[in-house]
Amino acid sequence: MDSIILAIESSCDDTSAAVIKNGLLMSNVIASQKVHEEFGGVVPELASRAHQQNILPVVDTALSKAGITANDLSAIAFTRGPGLLGSLLVGTSFAKGMALALRIPLVEVNHLQGHIMAHFVEPSAELVAATPRLQGVQIRHPEMPFLCLLVSGGNSQIVKVEAYNRMQIIGQTIDDAAGEAFDKCAKVLGLPYPGGPWIDKLAKEGNADVYPLAKPNMQGYDYSFSGLKTSFLYTLRDLMHAHQADNVDALAEQIPHLREDLCASLQQTIIDILLKKLKKAAQDLHITRIAVAGGVSANSALRDAMVALGKKQGWEVFIPPFSFTTDNAAMIAQAGYYKFMDRDWCPIDAAPYAKTTI
Repeated sequence: MDSIILAIESSCDDTSAAVIKNGLLMSNVIASQKVHEEFGGVVPELASRAHQQNILPVVDTALSKAGITANDLSAIAFTRGPGLLGSLLVGTSFAKGMALALRIPLVEVNHLQGHIMAHFVEPSAELVAATPRLQGVQIRHPEMPFLCLLVSGGNSQIVKVEAYNRMQIIGQTIDDAAGEAFDKCAKVLGLPYPGGPWIDKLAKEGNADVYPLAKPNMQGYDYSFSGLKTSFLYTLRDLMHAHQADNVDALAEQIPHLREDLCASLQQTIIDILLKKLKKAAQDLHITRIAVAGGVSANSALRDAMVALGKKQGWEVFIPPFSFTTDNAAMIAQAGYYKFMDRDWCPIDAAPYAKTTI
């Protein structure tokens, strides 16, 4: 009998649904929310309202693209947390209602574990043919145990992965996440939200050596990015004072390649901080299978730096396809599939949670 699971992801500002059949991903639909761009960040109340508008058509499209109906489903997996509570409530409530109506099991998924499980997504031939971004992409799955650098807007962690349901956080940020540093500094520069892709783009045209920024000296494998954000702000403040500029646009008129060089410097500093601790953890734990996951893993410079460091250290490096880096239901489907096969189901009264660890 086929095992067909519908997965729902609604942890932040992307509404996504995916269908996995016997371990193969059949569809992965994402509806992004443009409403937050004018505010320079996600507004929780607006996000939850947009999820309410998007979730039904997104689920319907995911089922249709997979060539199935709701009656074919074996279970429903959903992101229980962490994330924005209002957004999670929409996905959780929808999953519960659908599971009750169909009388099928409900499977909860930790969003952070989902990001790591993105490395095990296996798209069907039909999905690859219908998705240009997946065509020609070699998808490799790491053997366990491996280390995963999980970097996103809300989390920066080094995780030792021994099984899909057995993970240990080796190090994590004590304050801000790398993705947050990207977005906040981009906002200061007057760049659109989300800022990470814009910094990635401008950094390609900049010089990372022009503006040296502070690098925290944390013990162990933990991270800190609040000091880096402060260093970035002070650098920009001092430049504006020295050039008697009232705003970044006026400063950019006086200093050629200002935004490009600042973006390059910020990006390189974040990458240096991330990989220094990852390298130490890999050496101390004697693990040579190294993966990266999360929204920041879409950053081209980080991906290149991972490959380069991997060659130097003799690592086997695993980088997920771009389609599975940001928040998406495919990763929730993969994690949910493993839990379903182990009959690890959750009660219908399970409540979403805003904060948690792996």
